[in-house]
Amino acid sequence: MPQPTVAIVGRPNVGKSTLFNRLVGKRVALVDDRPGVTRDRREGEGKLLGLEFKVIDTAGFEDEDPDSLPGRMRAQTEAAVRDADVALFLIDGREGLTPLDEEIGRWLRGEDTPVVVAANKAEGQAGETGRLEAFALGLGEPFALSAEHGEGLVDLFEALRPFVEREDDEDEAAEDEEGGPLKLAIVGRPNAGKSTLVNKILGEERMITGPEAGITRDSISLDWQWTDPKGETHAVRLVDTAGLRKRAKVDDKLERLSVLDTKRSIDHAEVVVLLLDATRGLEVQDLKIASQVIEEGRALMIAVNKWDVAENASSLFNGIKAALEEGLSQLKGVPVLTVSAQTGKGIDTLIGAALELREGWSRRVSTGELNRWFERAVETNPPPAPGGKRIKLRYITQVKSRPPSFVVFGTRVDQLPKSYERYLLNSMRRDLKLGPVPLRLTMRAPKNPFDDKRS
Repeated sequence: MPQPTVAIVGRPNVGKSTLFNRLVGKRVALVDDRPGVTRDRREGEGKLLGLEFKVIDTAGFEDEDPDSLPGRMRAQTEAAVRDADVALFLIDGREGLTPLDEEIGRWLRGEDTPVVVAANKAEGQAGETGRLEAFALGLGEPFALSAEHGEGLVDLFEALRPFVEREDDEDEAAEDEEGGPLKLAIVGRPNAGKSTLVNKILGEERMITGPEAGITRDSISLDWQWTDPKGETHAVRLVDTAGLRKRAKVDDKLERLSVLDTKRSIDHAEVVVLLLDATRGLEVQDLKIASQVIEEGRALMIAVNKWDVAENASSLFNGIKAALEEGLSQLKGVPVLTVSAQTGKGIDTLIGAALELREGWSRRVSTGELNRWFERAVETNPPPAPGGKRIKLRYITQVKSRPPSFVVFGTRVDQLPKSYERYLLNSMRRDLKLGPVPLRLTMRAPKNPFDDKRS
């Protein structure tokens, strides 16, 4: 399915190229105070709060002879609008509506392409008069925007969303999940058995092991093929890392570099296995490592090593799970498995669980399913009304996966208590079957200069 297309149109020098550069994320189009810098249509890959679309920067629309250069530029602009899914009509909010703006408006009303209107150069309240004048164009409600300073992007998102959002999220999710081997990092305190476990997984003495703590200094990446019980083969990239001690005990320069290398490995992993030593149980340093993994947005699982020599195994396992529930309040239900790096018991279960965890971490929920869930969640437990003023939550969108990240749009969202955000996150994990993976939830409100007056 072709990407949706947004054509930016307007008279010369209203900031079309500046907005184009902001949407594509780099200075591609030339920008200058002189009008008429852009002549040909320029295309780029636009991104805005998770929306992805093709964006076209067009030449300034001028009323000139069709055979002149400005006339030929105008023909290019007209063609771009006819081919687009939506036209973004920019006016200069500071200058207000001009006769040429009105002429462009008349032309756009005669086209079949949907149009949204933005009053650009509207930093603060600078363009409010121009925005109000733009109602006279008869093209719907204009919104304020500052392409140069990045203000009004939430309103731009809301205006473009109905025309460029696609429901083909399943293809994107498949692309995320099938993007390469499972990147699996094994972390933990020194001497937990990380290198021994890697050797057992690979079936060879690939890593140096021994009773001394801290033998591994560099993070070692190893490619491997795992065959599941059904006979299907999965590519895995294993990363063995240096042990992480308490920061106060890290005084050697080389060890500090090893710690930084381990942290980089966490950043680049998809799933991180925190390996515990069953003979020592769960310690405070383990919880700190686990919190770091979650904060980095990686999928986390706990593996308790040396299970073949553990004493009071049932009591130990339940104690670890209880301590995790209390110590990792930001993420409940982290998988806990038992393994033996010496005998290899539990390794297949570990790899299978890691692949399943990555699936939830990579998942993209379709727009329809997400908003149906959101409506039910808000209806079941409406947000509070602090000071008697209602918090209105409009809709939610997923802006990325790996980890799943969402933006909720509404009014007075800055007053929404953290407890309600936790309610949404917990409901999302349960109802959308995202599993025990880190989720990102951001609250956004469109900038409206009249909000305070309505309060």
